[in-house]
Amino acid sequence: MAQISKAVVDSAIRENVFGMLDLSAFKKINDRQYGILVTDMNGETRYVRLGAIVAEQREDITAEELMESEIADYEAKQAAKAEKAKAKAEKIARDKAKREAEAKAKAEKEKEEEGA
Repeated sequence: MAQISKAVVDSAIRENVFGMLDLSAFKKINDRQYGILVTDMNGETRYVRLGAIVAEQREDITAEELMESEIADYEAKQAAKAEKAKAKAEKIARDKAKREAEAKAKAEKEKEEEGA
């Protein structure tokens, strides 16, 4: 039996995936993408592309393992970003409290010097 080319297989996969979606509001851009015009929160018209990327087959990892590893990578990056944002917010709060304490101490010192 003849092997079907990667281009034909990938095209069929994308067609199948796009067929699973309700693309009635979208226009076909090419074999790999659909597009739609939307209005953003600033009232500007924006062009949004919806694309399907078919991952390469690998001998060292199954499709399921590849998908799970990409999900795990994404979740780890999101968790790291959240931790960084939390640390930044805590530092901002500490710095603000320190500035307020310094300003209060300075005001009290000036008040004492005026009274003396």
